[in-house]
Amino acid sequence: MGQPVLVALAVLGLALAGYVALCVALYDRITMVPSDSPIFASPDTPGGFSAEDLDATPYLMPRFEEVTFPDRTGEVGIAGWWIPLEGDPDAPVVIVVHGYTACRRDGWVLLAAGMLHRHGFAVLTIDLRNHGDSGRTGGRHTGGVRESSDVLGAWDWLVTGRGRPAASIGLFGISLGAASVVIAAGAEPRVAAFWSDSGYGDIDDATRAELRRNHLPGFLLPGGLLAGRILDGPGLRATSPLEAMARLSGRPVYVTHGTADTRLDVHYANQLISAGQASGALVESWIVEGSGHAAAIVDHPVEYERRLVDFFRRTLREGDAQP
Repeated sequence: MGQPVLVALAVLGLALAGYVALCVALYDRITMVPSDSPIFASPDTPGGFSAEDLDATPYLMPRFEEVTFPDRTGEVGIAGWWIPLEGDPDAPVVIVVHGYTACRRDGWVLLAAGMLHRHGFAVLTIDLRNHGDSGRTGGRHTGGVRESSDVLGAWDWLVTGRGRPAASIGLFGISLGAASVVIAAGAEPRVAAFWSDSGYGDIDDATRAELRRNHLPGFLLPGGLLAGRILDGPGLRATSPLEAMARLSGRPVYVTHGTADTRLDVHYANQLISAGQASGALVESWIVEGSGHAAAIVDHPVEYERRLVDFFRRTLREGDAQP
């Protein structure tokens, strides 16, 4: 083999190594959860919080308990607030899950919890791994793939620790939390019902969109997928919300999304709706004209509350009812 060929191969090898190194660095930056997110330090609790310009007084939940439990795999500890319904130990329960860089202290999360609680639901709010007071595992989010195990850890805690029947437990998620609850429901066939607000569908589609949002060229996509395998393991692309929707036959699902969402485009909602309908899931939806990312709850609080409460009233059983 001649020297020019060896030189060319060396240059190609260096270029490839540089490309992979760049993609690893960019993947790490884009997916990293900042440990100093302002919401993590918020003083808000179920007993006192604010949500935009809304009067939160009707939604306050003064009696709550700090709880911790492992995720379903036992890899990381999950922090939560358990908010039972006074005088009704058999009330249905909804697990409420926040979005990226947020936590259970987020005002919109607490507003959703308060909407449910004041209409007869017990609530469990959680911090996903690498967020809030939960444990850190590498410090990066995985688009809901590993976070789904955190949701299922909360579900297991209710079923085994509190004796709640599966048919009485629903899931609610916003953004990253929405992806997490969809994947969790796809993995656990006993999840009774869930609400997805402003989530994504296909993981490759979402990755391309994330590159565009960060003004990065599309040729980085293959390297980004490789970086994910290097940093977070080969299992991340084994599932996605879209793939999970294909395993929901017969179960009730609610998908909502704003048409003015610039973080995760509204077409993801259409992906999820179509996939759910194709699987035989009982899909309901609300596409909210003019609302931004996860903003429908503050743009249209009365309508949001009505729809949210109605959905879980129809799909969850009382805790003493047998499936």
